[in-house]
Amino acid sequence: MFTAAHKVAVLALLAATMTHAESGRDAWLRYAPLEEAALTQARATVPAVVVAAGSSPEIASARDELLRGVRGMLGRTLRVESGLPRENAIVIGTLDSLRAAAPSLDPGGALPEDSFRIRSVAANGIHYTAIAGANPRGVLYGVFEYLRKIALGEPLAALDDQQAPYAPVRWVNEWDRLDGTIERGYGGNSIFFENGKVREDLTRAGEYARLLASLGINACSINNVNADPRVLAPDFVPQLARVAAAFRPWGVRLAIAVDFGSPKSVGGLDTFDPLDEKVAAWWKARADDIYRAIPDFAGIVLKADSEGRVGPSTYNRTHADAANVVARALAPHGGLLFYRGFVYDHHMDWRNPKNDRARAAYDNFKPLDGNFDANVAIQIKNGPIDFQVREPASPLVGALEQTNQALELQITQEYFGQARHLVYLAPYWKETLDFDMHTHGAGTPVKALVAGKVFHRPMGGLVGVSNVGLDDNWTGNHFSQANLYAFGRLAWNPDLTSERIASEWTRLTFGSNPKVVEAITGMLMQSWPMYEQYTGPLGLQTLTEITGTHFGPAVEASERNGWGQWHNADEKGVGMDRTVATGTGYIGQYSSEVARVFESLATCPDQILLFMHHVPYTYKLHSGKTVIQYIYDSHYEGAATAADFVRRWKSIEPFLDNRRFAEALAQLEFQAGHAEEWRDSVVSWFLKTSGIADAKDRAGHYPGRIEAESMKLTGYVTTEARPWETASGGQAVTCPAPAPQCSAITKFEGAPGWYTIRVRYFDLPTGVAHFRVLVGAQTVAEWGADDHLPARKIDGSSSTLRVLGGIALRPGDEIRIEGTPAGGDRAALDYIEVLPDHGELAAR
Repeated sequence: MFTAAHKVAVLALLAATMTHAESGRDAWLRYAPLEEAALTQARATVPAVVVAAGSSPEIASARDELLRGVRGMLGRTLRVESGLPRENAIVIGTLDSLRAAAPSLDPGGALPEDSFRIRSVAANGIHYTAIAGANPRGVLYGVFEYLRKIALGEPLAALDDQQAPYAPVRWVNEWDRLDGTIERGYGGNSIFFENGKVREDLTRAGEYARLLASLGINACSINNVNADPRVLAPDFVPQLARVAAAFRPWGVRLAIAVDFGSPKSVGGLDTFDPLDEKVAAWWKARADDIYRAIPDFAGIVLKADSEGRVGPSTYNRTHADAANVVARALAPHGGLLFYRGFVYDHHMDWRNPKNDRARAAYDNFKPLDGNFDANVAIQIKNGPIDFQVREPASPLVGALEQTNQALELQITQEYFGQARHLVYLAPYWKETLDFDMHTHGAGTPVKALVAGKVFHRPMGGLVGVSNVGLDDNWTGNHFSQANLYAFGRLAWNPDLTSERIASEWTRLTFGSNPKVVEAITGMLMQSWPMYEQYTGPLGLQTLTEITGTHFGPAVEASERNGWGQWHNADEKGVGMDRTVATGTGYIGQYSSEVARVFESLATCPDQILLFMHHVPYTYKLHSGKTVIQYIYDSHYEGAATAADFVRRWKSIEPFLDNRRFAEALAQLEFQAGHAEEWRDSVVSWFLKTSGIADAKDRAGHYPGRIEAESMKLTGYVTTEARPWETASGGQAVTCPAPAPQCSAITKFEGAPGWYTIRVRYFDLPTGVAHFRVLVGAQTVAEWGADDHLPARKIDGSSSTLRVLGGIALRPGDEIRIEGTPAGGDRAALDYIEVLPDHGELAAR
């Protein structure tokens, strides 16, 4: 029944659709007015009436979403009827409810769980669009698909589209802490927690569930895998129930991550030994309590014996023992247990050449295959290390034949520039999903193995680490939303192409103008190869500070420590020897067909060469180019592409709303500058280490660059950068306390004309330093260093570029940089560059 309360709620939704600013909060569900041709077609085809057969929360949400979407895109308000009208109508409901209410609309046959069918049906001269779901979630998914078709301008007159999810598990994990912060979250504070408890206002949690439902995501774990034990405390469960209630109308089930030591830390037992009967009883009592409060609770994510988390090794028990004691508490309620396969020794002796973090997942879990209960899935990262810029598919995926699996993908871009770099991850994920593991022969791609289709396991699929936050655009920048969208689309159907998903997202998010679609889709598709080029090509992995921010360049950070020997670069060569013949033996974890390709230098793909082999810098790739020259070339090419992204974005400004254009432009301009920092840092390190010059004479040569330490300094003092390669020449200048202001001066001696002045400085989050640039007595620019960077010191994570175009200079002009420190931000400068102006606009 469509009650008065429902009408008020829907009208409020419609008003919000019509008035909400383009902040990014609506993401791909903007329901913007269609362009004329698509509008004409849709108005001629979409009926004026909607009928909902059934009264579940999901079906009510589906009906209201239809009203919201049609009103936004077509400018028309559907009329809600309670019975089948004698006029054209959209009829939605479960398969059973449609059969009961309108037998003529029965699509026939059965539908798999969560699936739907959309059909155009003619009966007695009346045209119906029937959206039937296998269950209420399926109805909701079918309605979102119907609205997507309208938004994309697809034909609606003769619909017959049946879709079923590829796998039963389509989850997202959030790494939120109870204090409201988010580990590796770049979109603001938690939408679930604040001050040690669940937020009072869960509006954003409900909105997020709506976004997830539009992609067919069926469960969400809301807290950090490095779990706070309090989440299992009896007085916390009622709070969790409030989040479950916010999710429920959208068919998204609540899950949580737990600490394996909870029986002791929360329950007050003297042990958390998984084989102790009182520990098993404690887990059962906690599960029973949760299900009394949350009957549709989805399950638990567990990280144990990894990166300092307690686990079964405390009692010399196995991971299967640990997983099963929790899973058996969940099993009577239909709950699932996801046990993370991310287990390794982060105190490993790096001096032993046979030690290899990449081996850890296989070595830990392969011997336990078949020992896990039926409601346990091993949650396996896509690669054997840790979400690096390029990794081979984890060999564990092909090794577990008697155990459920779920592939863990990271949406939140921890090692991919975080929320500051545009990196579209669908092509990266597709390489893994489509990779044939040759498990007992060809035709066993990763996507089929994790979905349980090869060994006929009862559960499995994809889990994405999402980490959305309270920022208006959810993810910290507008482009990162594309990764959340792509994850959901691939979790539903991993056979979709990356380009199709990119085009869909662009049109839904920014509109269908052909120039916009071409520009943004092109940028998305180029972004991962570009990022790989200016960070870590050839399987080097992301050459970042792995023990710190995971953001800026730090070539040696992943070497000579317990976190792993990753690229093993020295003056003679580069790459990890993971061969069976002479290395760590990692390659032997693959099937013989795959191992044969990786083991041989002749057949190992160049893109992953240095992950698998240690070679001299002069080793020639299949292209004929040496490894060292490829490292030089790729970094310069990647940085040049990042600069081109700025130009391409500016070219579509007339077709975009002002706010999102400006915010995305600032991001792209930062990325272009940071790509240069990556380029210079990595190239400088390899030039110094290898002693081999760049054949194109770029590395170590920077026309127009003036080091800050070589300028005439007042107040500024020279400071060594750590690591050295992250500042030009290894040095910067800082304005020490208690100096109120410092300055650096140089005299221009070039030809008169128009120039661009590029200022490289360091922006620390501990204060907002102020900079001013003067030419003679005239101020040409000033700004506050107020960016939000994951930086801790003067290095590649805080390095920032300010570009000042259109500056007239004459011989003898004095260029003066003034820095005013604030708090812990000491207004540090690296260099300036004075280059001929080619018409580029001032940018930051």
